[in-house]
Amino acid sequence: MSITKTRSWKPFTFEPLDGLPETVQFPRTSHFGICWIKAGAGHACLDAARFPVSAHQLLFTTPYQYFRLECEEPFQLERLLFHANFLCVETFHAETGCSGPLFNDPYHLPVVSLNRAAQAETSWFFKRLHDESRHQALGVQEALLAYTRLLLIHAARWKGVTETQSPADRQFRHPVLAPLKELIESNYRAWHTPAEYAAALHMTAKSLGRCVREELGKTLTELIRQRILTHAKWELLHTLKPVKQVAAELGFRDELYFSRLFKKNIGLSPTAFRQYETEIRGGSNLSISSSATSIPDSHQTPDNRK
Repeated sequence: MSITKTRSWKPFTFEPLDGLPETVQFPRTSHFGICWIKAGAGHACLDAARFPVSAHQLLFTTPYQYFRLECEEPFQLERLLFHANFLCVETFHAETGCSGPLFNDPYHLPVVSLNRAAQAETSWFFKRLHDESRHQALGVQEALLAYTRLLLIHAARWKGVTETQSPADRQFRHPVLAPLKELIESNYRAWHTPAEYAAALHMTAKSLGRCVREELGKTLTELIRQRILTHAKWELLHTLKPVKQVAAELGFRDELYFSRLFKKNIGLSPTAFRQYETEIRGGSNLSISSSATSIPDSHQTPDNRK
């Protein structure tokens, strides 16, 4: 995939989408996305994950993610796209504790179901965002940023995030997913295969993989890879470590193999990814402390983070 920065590149865009075809493949983008599914039903495919989606849901996508919608009932949706230059998810998570569960939680689906009250609030937020982006009045960037931040805070609340509880605290449908999550978080730098986790849980890789597939709509291999790549992207964005060092810290002795894996999943080589994002952000990405966790800890809140 080739991504180029052009005059049409914008840090924030608003897209109403109606009458989508049976299957729509969205182009990969360097933006975060919030899709409000107003009507319709089908499946969302994010990278290797495939799971059902329907009306009255919010769907969250991350930069460089493969995103396809498969329609069973005609979709009507509105989509917000914003770059980290507009709103840095990592910094916002540190301030509010909400963005991690929405965008960077590989152990739960990136979907929020809306009750009637939440539907009304979502409609209000999207109308404000649409009006601001269309009219381009005084202070439009500040208004767009404020409404987007508030929408994310409310979405996190609707997903069940509080100062003492996150989606990660809720019970998985398959109880084995909780210890699996702990194992991945402790060992993803060294254990790269499903067999290693299955052995630690005294299961076969096939049985464990079936549980992951039923819960998350993706394979165990993809879950492990997603965790590795989240860490890799953080290190490439927020440190000046050589690619070889990033690869080695993640358990890859062969830098070229790591680079091929990264490019296959992200669409850019590690070096191109770092150069492109640093250029767009004007170097601001390197101002975030490299000691921060590579994936925002959804248990951290403004009161309990260190």
